[in-house]
Amino acid sequence: MLCFQFYINCRETMEAYSAEVKKLAMIILGQMAKALKMDNEEMKELFSDGAQSMRMNYYPPCPEPDMAIGFTPHSDADALTILYQLNDTQGLQIRKEGKWVPV
Repeated sequence: MLCFQFYINCRETMEAYSAEVKKLAMIILGQMAKALKMDNEEMKELFSDGAQSMRMNYYPPCPEPDMAIGFTPHSDADALTILYQLNDTQGLQIRKEGKWVPV
């Protein structure tokens, strides 16, 4: 029973978090529309029915960070990536001029 209750609590927490992240994404997309001189409603319509996915990764502090390897290089196929950074561990990077640069 305790395990089931933990599952229910975790699920409720994740659903609430997911809803808040979606709200944040719509705010960011609205600001992007403004910067692009697009109609805010048009931008919202483009993404309001879109899929939302969540991926959680935990990188414990590494005593030799230069020796650590995270995920293999990949592209996010989404319109927007929102990264919640829990501590000082750098998460999102882009490849610029042949080098990985923290964002």
